[in-house]
Amino acid sequence: MASTLRLTDIPSDENTVSISNLQLRTFQSGDAEAFRLLNEEWISKYFKLEEHDREMLGDPEGYILAQGGHVFFAVADGTAIGCCALIPLSGGVFEVAKMAVSEQWRGRGIGRRILAYTIEQARALGAPSLYLETSTQLKNAIHLYESLGFRHVPPRPSPYVRATVFMELVF
Repeated sequence: MASTLRLTDIPSDENTVSISNLQLRTFQSGDAEAFRLLNEEWISKYFKLEEHDREMLGDPEGYILAQGGHVFFAVADGTAIGCCALIPLSGGVFEVAKMAVSEQWRGRGIGRRILAYTIEQARALGAPSLYLETSTQLKNAIHLYESLGFRHVPPRPSPYVRATVFMELVF
């Protein structure tokens, strides 16, 4: 798995603004605080932090990485401005979770780029599929997931009250 990928290495669409100093990379020592802050920003704006959020955001190294998961970051000028996690489920499947782009960086295609990068990393890991949970309130996120091939699936038990949309991407 590549540790750093230039943003220009990932295809973009016509709505993407090129940011030449943006890099996509894997979790590094010291990234836990950025992961927490990026996610608390969007969750607190639209919802309420739940116990499962606090567990994961409080210890991404133990909760995600030590369990065989991965966390990826979009970084501009040394500052993490977006992130996305792959959390291992059963059978090699990963859950796409805790995807966030800082408010001031939204609308520039960064979410699309980090999600595309996350999907490619999952493919490289040999995952047969990806799963995610989101909310009907997050229409832009749902549209993004659909545009990258995720399809709606029946609801499953979730630790999140806000989870009302369930999707998967089969490779």
